[in-house]
Amino acid sequence: MTPFAFVDDGLDRADALRDQPDALAGLWPGARVLLLDDDGRALADEAGGVHVVEGRRLGGGPGTAIFLGLRDGQGWFAQRAATASPAVVATAPQRVDLRRAAAEWTSLQSTAFAQARAVLHWHARQRHCGDCGGELGFVRGGWLGRCTRCHSEHYPRTDQAIIAAVTDGERLLLGRQASWAPHRWSVLAGFVEPGESLEQTVAREVLEESGVRVRDCRYVASQPWPFPGSLMLGFIARAEPDEPVVGDELEDARWFDRDSVRAGLARDWQSAPGDGEGIALSSPISIARWLIRCWLGD
Repeated sequence: MTPFAFVDDGLDRADALRDQPDALAGLWPGARVLLLDDDGRALADEAGGVHVVEGRRLGGGPGTAIFLGLRDGQGWFAQRAATASPAVVATAPQRVDLRRAAAEWTSLQSTAFAQARAVLHWHARQRHCGDCGGELGFVRGGWLGRCTRCHSEHYPRTDQAIIAAVTDGERLLLGRQASWAPHRWSVLAGFVEPGESLEQTVAREVLEESGVRVRDCRYVASQPWPFPGSLMLGFIARAEPDEPVVGDELEDARWFDRDSVRAGLARDWQSAPGDGEGIALSSPISIARWLIRCWLGD
């Protein structure tokens, strides 16, 4: 199993079925449908477990829902809770955010939730054509927006971002944002710009955020990060032992030795160190924490 969330146990996305409305309609009555509120939270039962509804209970059909894929021949869909009947919504007393789901639900459930959240967010933000301003109609199981006026096509957007464990050979470079909890630190990250390679992004972002010069880097893994629609591309980078100098993006950036990093991993990531010393590191669901462990050689 991958040691971070939203990767394992994904559905068969069954792309060919997206162009077959009759086949999707046939799947609908027995389908498992995830319902999300307009804040991107999933409807859940009293214990906070996943609440899925059969398509036949919802009525409607694939035209109002996004086709997520198949598992053992059964269709999975996602739909805005606001489009379901109040009686159906009332059977789910809790709302669970994606981070909690990643920690508590099965990998199948949380990975499907991540997929659903990203595409529903795109639907909410991409309601009009960027070419002519016309209203979009969604087809292909919800994966294509077609302008009702000029007929141009629009696809879901994924924002690529690098995230890098940067080392000078003996120490790990970590940064923190002013909005984070006290003592919380993580590896550096940033979005890829047009016309830029991933390696160039690593060097640019690290230099911009910390003033540290990257010598070389290698790609290791990626993680979908639907907060709201990113793909985190993980790197290990070697850098010069420059003294970090932060600008507007980070509150602080520092080098940490292996003992300090190990101690940070051993602490509860949600709690600041009680004695005011040391660090707390990224969530266990994130590729950031895994990159830190990779640097340690775990």
